[in-house]
Amino acid sequence: MEALNREKGQLEHKMDGGWTWYDLQTENWDEPVIKELEDRFPEFSEWLGVATTLKGKNHLSVRMPDGINPVMLGTIMYTIASDLDEDRENEQFYFYIDTDALITFNLDDETREMMREPDRVSMLNQCQQPIEGMFVLTRAILYYFHAGMDQFETRLREVESAMRKHNERHLLDRILTSRFELLYWNNLFIPFQELIAGSKEGYLDQIKDSRYYQQLLHRVERMETLFRHYHREIDTLISIDDAVHGFRGNEIMKTLTIFTVIVTPLTVVGAIWGMNFELLPITKPGWGFTVVMLLTILLTGGLYFWMYRKGWTGDLLKVRSKDKNI
Repeated sequence: MEALNREKGQLEHKMDGGWTWYDLQTENWDEPVIKELEDRFPEFSEWLGVATTLKGKNHLSVRMPDGINPVMLGTIMYTIASDLDEDRENEQFYFYIDTDALITFNLDDETREMMREPDRVSMLNQCQQPIEGMFVLTRAILYYFHAGMDQFETRLREVESAMRKHNERHLLDRILTSRFELLYWNNLFIPFQELIAGSKEGYLDQIKDSRYYQQLLHRVERMETLFRHYHREIDTLISIDDAVHGFRGNEIMKTLTIFTVIVTPLTVVGAIWGMNFELLPITKPGWGFTVVMLLTILLTGGLYFWMYRKGWTGDLLKVRSKDKNI
């Protein structure tokens, strides 16, 4: 790959396959180098009018100007951060692909350096079409997604471990945080799926045997498998959390019901002997209080023993280990 330096931040890579990659950095769409590309590539001028409106948006368009040869153009949003604690400001690059050139604008510096590594330079030089170069580039960007999924999986395993040992209320917040994190990555991943679909639409059978298309396709399929797996896993965690809290709610209500029934004799006795009547039985003798208390204890104990024999108390009064799931 021969790199021809232009102005600062503008590179022109001549590939062994006969096509050119224009790797450009710009904030001003009126720069001379862009005017030069407009003159060289007729469809580029029309795309430029659309590109200036796409800041912060994903976009992909496949066109057939001559009815045969495709032109692909658009933008892709992505991130190079792999952890929640890192700066999550999204990157965006613009691209234009025809039969002779791959033009990209505003790739981040880390990705540009990655594409200069010997293995990727070798891949680019073996590409026979600019679209294959795009496959190599986007496959490299998907590396950030794999790194992000590794970090995501680590945090998800921590949530699962905490749920198994101590399923407390705040765990639902952590599960929902994981769900939003996965949704964030999933939304960023959509343009790569669209790129695969757009490539099939534009190039049909031309790329099906391309090594670099197949590599990108398999990496995209790997990511799709991960997303589906983590979606199911998070849904399972939410279902477990719902089941545990439902069980605990039922257990609490059952405990309160049993407690209410057991203390009913105490309530009845207290209500009766608390009445303001002069002729209540056994209130005058000195042994009256003792008899009433013994009667109350016997009624309460008898009621609990009857419920226990019926099996209605279950294991509510048993002490559970801290290692138990619920």
